Amino acid sequence: MILPFLTLAALAGQALADCTRPQLQALTANYLLAQATGNLSLLSISTTNPLTYIENDKPVALTNTSALLATPLTLKFNLTLHDPLLCASFIEFNAASPSTPYVVLVRLSAAPTTNTTALTLTKVDTVVTSPGDWVFNATAHLAYALSESWSPILASSPLRTPRAALQRAADAYLDQWFNSTLPVPLGTPCSRLEGGMYTGARNASANTCAMPAFPTPVDVKGRRYVVDEEMGSVGVLNGFPFLEATLKPGEWTPSGNLFRVEGGLVRYIHEVTVCWTRGYPGCGR
Repeated sequence: MILPFLTLAALAGQALADCTRPQLQALTANYLLAQATGNLSLLSISTTNPLTYIENDKPVALTNTSALLATPLTLKFNLTLHDPLLCASFIEFNAASPSTPYVVLVRLSAAPTTNTTALTLTKVDTVVTSPGDWVFNATAHLAYALSESWSPILASSPLRTPRAALQRAADAYLDQWFNSTLPVPLGTPCSRLEGGMYTGARNASANTCAMPAFPTPVDVKGRRYVVDEEMGSVGVLNGFPFLEATLKPGEWTPSGNLFRVEGGLVRYIHEVTVCWTRGYPGCGR
């Protein structure tokens, strides 16, 4: 999704893209089916506008058999957001298989075609976490995710939050990692699912998702948004420059967050972060 205030370029992109929610829903359904079967022919890809596929900030050729998208996975859970303004969708899915379990965040970018009502998939950007990543536990993640309510919010509901306020809430949470004095519109209750850890299990009725300040400021870069007013949600792929002792200034590990906002207040937060090494407790590689 985008910056708190829309730029002229973004508005122009909206006029050119002309994507609809049903189109994005169909694109996302095809993507999930392709991931479940490993059948890439299910994707809507243009020969004149090749698909860019990225896993954990690294381009991967889909001809590479080790690409996650080319690997059939049993999907136990998925949650999807759709952003017609950016012609983009966001997916969180859990593949809690006994062999190699995954929890994955996906940002899909698409473009309209001139001769069909379908969209063309132009970019897939993923954060892929598996055993050894930050407090990873796919079984726990699945159980906690299924216990939450991420149902659509009617336009007439007082819980519906405008687009700009949705993104401000997500940015406020991430910005507080750099400056812990900044306010964040956290609701009560609020539950945070971080890897396999869940704050909602501690105090389901009064938890606020409040976090202590990091030992050193964490400047979250590379934010790529999907904002969905109907779902009251924001998905953000980003870079987390904290867990790795070997990181140089300006480097980060792939990370992502998913926010549910009700009535302007954050209700749920999901976080996943990749570990390159065993540079910090909780990273097991």
